[in-house]
Amino acid sequence: MSLKSKAAVVTGSTSGIGLAIARSLAAEGANVMINGFGKPEDIEKERAGLEKDFGVRCAYSAADMSKPDQIAGMIAEAEKTFGAVDILVNNAGVQHVAPIEEFPVEKWDQIIAINLSSAFHAMRAAVPGMKARKWGRIISTASAHSLTGSPFKSAYVSAKHGIAGLTKTVALELATFGVTVNCISPGYVWTPLVENQIPDTMKARGLTREQVIHDVLLDAQPTKQFVTPEQVGAMAAYLCGEAASQITGANMCIDGGWTAQ
Repeated sequence: MSLKSKAAVVTGSTSGIGLAIARSLAAEGANVMINGFGKPEDIEKERAGLEKDFGVRCAYSAADMSKPDQIAGMIAEAEKTFGAVDILVNNAGVQHVAPIEEFPVEKWDQIIAINLSSAFHAMRAAVPGMKARKWGRIISTASAHSLTGSPFKSAYVSAKHGIAGLTKTVALELATFGVTVNCISPGYVWTPLVENQIPDTMKARGLTREQVIHDVLLDAQPTKQFVTPEQVGAMAAYLCGEAASQITGANMCIDGGWTAQ
């Protein structure tokens, strides 16, 4: 599989899952625009690293995924930089946990804007070019929570269910244009954010490191193993290839069996 001469925009890709997806696409030869927040020097290190490691062009957009005009501007900037946006990966996301009666209204608005509406705005901007070229790949990072619920995550679960529905709808609209639209639903992913929570949880609950991982963090995942960002990246790259040209409107679970229960 080769994505040489293709260009991708990956939102929320300065770290974690998004960065792993950007690296997987670059490894197949795609030029990439990364996006997200962080220290300028850290972002530049990742941007330059993508170019150096894979011999592709890599640009950076600081577009705020809660601002529709900035999202449209990011797509336009990528089209100007690379000549096209062939691949769009909607990955940006935030989280807040609270009972619904205590859930701050501004947090609900922020999560719906960044986790769901940003995908709509980015698709809306990128689709005309894909339709004109008769080729495109749209992938959104959903979650096991696109298929199941958890207490105290009303906004996040609503947004991820929304991503699954948006994926199906746009897939049907673009089915005869050579454009596929899919989402990937990871379970618990091993990231530094998760790893850094372990010592505090060990202390608070009087558990060993292994007990925290298996009985607290991975309680929902039957395999009792974390998903890795690289596994999500590999699935995204696969969905962009010719072998996946008849996969559209799909929700690809990478969740250690979580949603099989």
